[in-house]
Amino acid sequence: MKKVTVFMGTSQKQATYQAVQEFEKNLKSYTDIDFEYVFLKDYHLKYCNGCKVCFEKGEENCPLKDDRNLLIEKMNNSDGVIFATPNYSFHVTAPLKNFLDRLAFVFHRPQFFGKTFTTIVTQGIFGGASIVKYLGNIGENLGFHVTKGCCLNTLKPITMRQQKKITQEVKKASTRFYKELMRQTSPTPSIFRLMMFRISRTSIMNILNETYRDYIYFKEKGWFESDYYYDVSLGLFKNIAGKFFDFLGGWMAKHR
Repeated sequence: MKKVTVFMGTSQKQATYQAVQEFEKNLKSYTDIDFEYVFLKDYHLKYCNGCKVCFEKGEENCPLKDDRNLLIEKMNNSDGVIFATPNYSFHVTAPLKNFLDRLAFVFHRPQFFGKTFTTIVTQGIFGGASIVKYLGNIGENLGFHVTKGCCLNTLKPITMRQQKKITQEVKKASTRFYKELMRQTSPTPSIFRLMMFRISRTSIMNILNETYRDYIYFKEKGWFESDYYYDVSLGLFKNIAGKFFDFLGGWMAKHR
């Protein structure tokens, strides 16, 4: 049975919660799913103070002692992860943004490969589409395999036509998520993702050393020698592109 965990940025069981319930219902119509709701408001999460200890010495040395590791463990124990939030001032809610800030070191050392990710955003009028895009990019940088999320207009009163559209959008998003959740092989990275990996790892290899946690992490994972974060066949064109990105990363490190 697959395990899916949704991280709720809202403290209310209203439009966002109802949309996630519909998403859950659709998923379970395909197969048995262990579906868990995690309301971030129920967890103790301090604000990042920007000390950069997690970057340089490792997240285990973070001076803030709270529920961050518990939340990360929930993601590690999941096959699929959903971030759900209403549109607050054209962005995610404060609890969700704080959680993302506390995950900053994972952007340096991505770890959620093999796990599926999507987003559910609710809004009154507009602005939510950019939040879906933002969270999708966040998911990719954390290492997730991302499927396109959905942005739902839930301003009340909701007409029957509007409700039908909401139902359709949630259905399409849940279908995309389910298909990726059941994928048997890892996807081939896009040119952009390949470029980001190769330039990042070449820069780390040339600029840092074994006193930095990023360098140690990449070395332990074997990423200094690999084609990508995980085993995958790149094909001729992407292999050539990868070598160019290695050169570009080295040049950038030398001329920074």
